[in-house]
Amino acid sequence: MRFRQRLRHPGLRLPDRSGLQPQRYLWQGQDPEHGADTIAKIFDGKITKWNDDAIKQQNPKVDLPDLDITVVHRSDKSGTTKNFLSYVKDAAGDAWGYELGENWPNEVGQGAKGTSGVISTVQQADGTIGYADASQAGELGTVAVKVGDNYVPFSAEAAAKVVDASPLDESATGDNRVVVKLDHNTTEAGAYPIVLVSYDIACPAYKDANTAKFVKSWLTYVVSDEGQQTAASAAGSAPLSDTMRQKVLKSIDAIETK
Repeated sequence: MRFRQRLRHPGLRLPDRSGLQPQRYLWQGQDPEHGADTIAKIFDGKITKWNDDAIKQQNPKVDLPDLDITVVHRSDKSGTTKNFLSYVKDAAGDAWGYELGENWPNEVGQGAKGTSGVISTVQQADGTIGYADASQAGELGTVAVKVGDNYVPFSAEAAAKVVDASPLDESATGDNRVVVKLDHNTTEAGAYPIVLVSYDIACPAYKDANTAKFVKSWLTYVVSDEGQQTAASAAGSAPLSDTMRQKVLKSIDAIETK
């Protein structure tokens, strides 16, 4: 299969799982609210206390402790890191001066290997904050992220909403591709902007009719309500909305036999 012939759609993180992979901030204590600038300054070591004035202004009703912030980040190369940095770079603007990549870009905080390592490290002490897949975060608290004039807590619905509010990537046109260009600066009410969209990949046409039929049947199941709910239960992913599902089904229906 040539790269340019790919059909891509939001859905799978692995071949047997579907949905979105939302990112969560992890913190031991009360759940705070943060704007993108505050997030950037925390992860850049410019805000080092939980009762910093910038955090106080965004959390007037939270009893913030005089406690050091310990940033926990991935020590290994990671798509999760790249996704988190993509949000910070887009949403925080000049407050974040690092290039986008899969490696953590500064010496702030403590590195931990893998998602399990980040979560384990965060769990070890109060005042820690990190980023990880929501499906693996367990009982750790999350940060509500500022969107427009409001703060949006993480939820599956909020994750799906930002995907619907984001444009499709025009550079990925052709072969019925559906590729979302996440709008990290969205002001859509109720949208949670730190989301990783996973994709399944298939050919737009197959020589063998049975293969084409199987691929279409499988992908149709993946984006069906049953398939999405199964993945959400098994992997903690956020189901696609009905709006996005219809776009994906249109591309699936276009798969043909050569």
